[in-house]
Amino acid sequence: MLSGVRAHYIEAITSASYLGILAFVLYSQNQSSAVISLVLVAAISLFAWASTYKRVRAIADIATSRIGSAAQGYVELYGRASVDADNLIKSPLSGMSCIWFRYWVYTKGSGDREWRETAKGVSHSTFEIKDGTGSSVVDPDDAEVLFPDRRVSYQGNYKHVEEMLFAGGSIYVLGEFSTIGGANSVLSVKEDVSALLTEWKNDPVQLKKRFDLDGNGEIDLQEWELARRVAIREVEKQHRAIRAETGVHIMRAPRDGRLFLISSMSPQKLRQRYQLWSYFHLAVLIVTIGAFFWL
Repeated sequence: MLSGVRAHYIEAITSASYLGILAFVLYSQNQSSAVISLVLVAAISLFAWASTYKRVRAIADIATSRIGSAAQGYVELYGRASVDADNLIKSPLSGMSCIWFRYWVYTKGSGDREWRETAKGVSHSTFEIKDGTGSSVVDPDDAEVLFPDRRVSYQGNYKHVEEMLFAGGSIYVLGEFSTIGGANSVLSVKEDVSALLTEWKNDPVQLKKRFDLDGNGEIDLQEWELARRVAIREVEKQHRAIRAETGVHIMRAPRDGRLFLISSMSPQKLRQRYQLWSYFHLAVLIVTIGAFFWL
């Protein structure tokens, strides 16, 4: 949840930091304080520029894949959230149907001047997106959810803040794509043949009925070899049927720690937004370095 909150507020926090430090410099009118403040602004702007530039490159360097033909691995998808009833959940504060939510509850006593956070939460339910070529399940755990619909309401001494993604809306996802089942099923002929033969052994009457060809009441080596070959053919037939089935596609957090983004914005708009912010932070960094040397 922290990563999502950080991504949502990083620009507001850095911009407020710039203004706060500038106000301090103007108020103090002390050269040594100004130098320290400029170093602090430079550090903040460098961090902010690196963070936004990292997102620009991550979004720009990977072409949007179609779900039906996406390669296994790190990809970006852009589709619409399914409106199926089993894809919906309800926000605990407003009771609105959505596919994902995050919320905060704040309280303020009669003598309090500031709101105090008393509860927060985020949904962990998977949801489905479609793009006309197929569908993919999205597991939102550990994702940075960007620009969801935000609603603030007040009830007496309580302040409710909700962020939601809705069914039918456009959803962009950058993360690890994998397919479970179907052609990507991990199957072992050796293990499955062994399990099938063990199952046959547990029913000796049926085993002798099928493979005791000479009728002596025993399964000799030749008859057991026949049973093994039949088991191999049956297992291979089952494996072909499993691989012919349609697999389930899923997007989740990359295991190597790369960015996992979910956004209601298109990749083009999201990239442009981060690009503008990266230019802004870079400009602040350059001006700050110039002012430092001027002082």
